[in-house]
Amino acid sequence: MNILFFLTPKSQVAYVMEDFTLRQVAEKLTFHHYTAIPILSKDGKYIGTISEGDLFRYIKDHDQLNYRSAENTPILDVPIERDVETIRFDAKMDDLYHMALNQNFVPVIDDNGIFIGIVTRSAIMGYFCKPKEDSKSK
Repeated sequence: MNILFFLTPKSQVAYVMEDFTLRQVAEKLTFHHYTAIPILSKDGKYIGTISEGDLFRYIKDHDQLNYRSAENTPILDVPIERDVETIRFDAKMDDLYHMALNQNFVPVIDDNGIFIGIVTRSAIMGYFCKPKEDSKSK
């Protein structure tokens, strides 16, 4: 099976750009009710995934930070605690399964490292948990 079968394309994925501020990222996470979101470069390459926990740790460590100063804090200044691994669009399904065990979503990239979408753990589980049609009942 091809991993693209499970792909949520970039056009349907919430993400942030590398020039976003901490406040913009916090607002996007809040708006979508996400706990983590991919960061992309201006040329569309996957940089990493920033989480609520990363934002929280940064705010905790910068006691002078407030919502107004967060408007001037580049998101790339916020250290990312956990590396969310990517997978190439032509990777083997076994590799995708193993990655999805440890990540809620797996960013998918093309040959040039360009972000093309994500595969969610729930998409994989949904496929394998749906009832199989009984071939005898016709």
